[in-house]
Amino acid sequence: MSLYHLIRKPATLKEKNPLLLLLHGYGSNEEDLFSFAGELPQDAYVVSARAPYSTGYGGFAWYTIYFDRGPEKFSDENEARDSRDRIVQFLDELLGQHPIDPDDVTLIGFSQGSILSHAVALSYQAKIRRVAALSGYFNTALMTGGFEQQSFDHLQFFLSHGSVDQVIPVDWARQAKPALDQLGVTNEYREYPVGHGVAPQNFFDLRDWLERTRK
Repeated sequence: MSLYHLIRKPATLKEKNPLLLLLHGYGSNEEDLFSFAGELPQDAYVVSARAPYSTGYGGFAWYTIYFDRGPEKFSDENEARDSRDRIVQFLDELLGQHPIDPDDVTLIGFSQGSILSHAVALSYQAKIRRVAALSGYFNTALMTGGFEQQSFDHLQFFLSHGSVDQVIPVDWARQAKPALDQLGVTNEYREYPVGHGVAPQNFFDLRDWLERTRK
């Protein structure tokens, strides 16, 4: 497989099973979001992927962040687009190896993983059904050319952010809902009085959304 990952198989295997693909944030690893696996729907494959770029000390990133440069040089967008396509390749590999329903794939991303979840779902909309984008933002520079010409009728997004996020300003996150509305993507946006993290209520609301939007 092209990305190292952890996997929790469904409690009961069916001919086709849902997939929840977890994408961690900058400087973290596949074990972070996988800690939620036991609380996620038991009928799904839960796969947590490790990003390709090492940040040292057991941490990884989907793309480099240049902390010593201005906003226009903040992120390596070429690496981000490469990671976007690596995630799609990895998804195709999972579909080839496991009895996963290709029409029931959900991305759950935090921070960098959230930003790339937007990019994957809107660039390759036929491959994704739902996106839970936690503490990220909408960046058109990471989408494929002409992405806005596709139909997104089937897509559903859950967007959440901390109102006092010190890493990704909440003003950035608030731009995602109107952008998705304009594309015709069904979405919900919620804020929580926390910093750059997933509050307990945020997770409960995410889990409720996963249940409400089941096939």
